[in-house]
Amino acid sequence: MRLKQQSSPNRRETYLWRIVATGICFVVFGLGGLLIGLVVFPLLLLLVRDPAARRRRARMGVHLAFSAFSRMMQALGGITYEFRGRERLGRPGQLIVANHPTLIDVVLIIAHTPACCVVKAAMFRNPFTRQVVSAAGYVSNSPTDAMIEGAAAALRAGDAVVMFPEGTRTRPGLPREFHRGAASVACQVATLLTPVYIEVQPGLLAKNEPWYRVPARKPHFVLRVGPDVDLDAFRRLPPPKASRALNDWLREHYAEVLGDTDRYNERIMADALPAPRTTAGG
Repeated sequence: MRLKQQSSPNRRETYLWRIVATGICFVVFGLGGLLIGLVVFPLLLLLVRDPAARRRRARMGVHLAFSAFSRMMQALGGITYEFRGRERLGRPGQLIVANHPTLIDVVLIIAHTPACCVVKAAMFRNPFTRQVVSAAGYVSNSPTDAMIEGAAAALRAGDAVVMFPEGTRTRPGLPREFHRGAASVACQVATLLTPVYIEVQPGLLAKNEPWYRVPARKPHFVLRVGPDVDLDAFRRLPPPKASRALNDWLREHYAEVLGDTDRYNERIMADALPAPRTTAGG
């Protein structure tokens, strides 16, 4: 009984600190984005005249800033995370798709690869982020036609591109809905299609969840890079059917991977993923 009485205040203090730490992270993210957008990137615009080189350096800047921010989140005790297979990200013409359970998924991915990214149109209107996403040459997710064209152009230029087929964060307790934009881009121009599976326990910053509603336990993120998806089977179909078939396959694949992890890992070890086949390399 004595041990329980002593540990309860500690748990309460830890919980309260994680609320404070989460608030600090939001403030740092906003002010950091504003500072980089108003000071660093305008200098980059003046000093680097070539647009392609400027975009590359801006993306590298975002990559380094997100890497530091991810380490800060861990150091403050807000989250822990592990990223398996990250060395396979960032290959030329690679389309990286991921599920989207939380608000900070893009931060954790870009922290490990300086890729182009398809982001919400609202980020181009937000004063804290618009200079950053514009300088980095990120692609707005609206309107859809422009999004597909922008992502395809980045892939043709040899960039890696990150897309979230759900378009918004997963709604807890509801089936994932995948939009066909990512599948369309993959079928048209991607050299590689590589899935990333994101899991977090307990949940944090889910859809329609306020920032201060932190779970009782510290959230732990696991990000896993899956095998490259063989696109040949889809590209033999007419374009509308190809993107529809790939989108359906991705939705079912993610449901299988994230709903039955142990069985999926056994099948990876046996190199026996269902058709269409996937390849571990690139």
